[in-house]
Amino acid sequence: MKMQSNNVLLLIKLLTLNSLLVLSASQDFDFFYFVQQWPGSYCDTKQGCCYPSTGKPESDFGIHGLWPNRNDGSYPSNCDSSSPFDASKISDLTNQMRSDWPTLSCPSNNGLTFWGHEWDKHGTCSESVLNQHAYFATALSLKNEINLLQALQRAGIQPNGQKYSIGDIKSAIKGASGYTPWIECNNDSSGNSQLYQIYLCVDSSASGFIECPVFPNGSCGSSIEFPSF
Repeated sequence: MKMQSNNVLLLIKLLTLNSLLVLSASQDFDFFYFVQQWPGSYCDTKQGCCYPSTGKPESDFGIHGLWPNRNDGSYPSNCDSSSPFDASKISDLTNQMRSDWPTLSCPSNNGLTFWGHEWDKHGTCSESVLNQHAYFATALSLKNEINLLQALQRAGIQPNGQKYSIGDIKSAIKGASGYTPWIECNNDSSGNSQLYQIYLCVDSSASGFIECPVFPNGSCGSSIEFPSF
């Protein structure tokens, strides 16, 4: 009887420990980066781009992803291989995703590969707060909260191939959002630095924007191009 009791206690301890480990892994992040990219800068490189099978996207910032991150600058990835991307779970979002989360990779495709990559690498690490449908729906909702292109244009910053101060770009976005963005640049086909991606931060429950606890590595020049698309 004593041996059976000890075995039961051991089993309970093991189950409790396993539950704690699963919970810890599923909540292993402190905030999200919400990342949007400018299609003109994605395409205006030596690598180039391909338009989706549905046609050329609008001239607007498109979602790249919603990425769980930690306050020390590291991030979890590919957290749950048992929860693969399932397009049927977001069928009601597909039309909006084609508009707001378009793919520009080659060869042309319908976006499912891009979205699947984002879910498998980043979304599975947020399952403690967002299931697959909520992950994509939340990102779409966040995009609608802050119109980046409109914020820049109101500050006289147009996607016309001209150079603009990165300080002015940040100020325009902070003025519209209330939060300090991080700007990522890439190089055009001639090697000139250009506005590529804009990062804003979201709290760990994905309920709203916050000031970024930490920014990614890298920097842009003091003046960068904003290419047309």
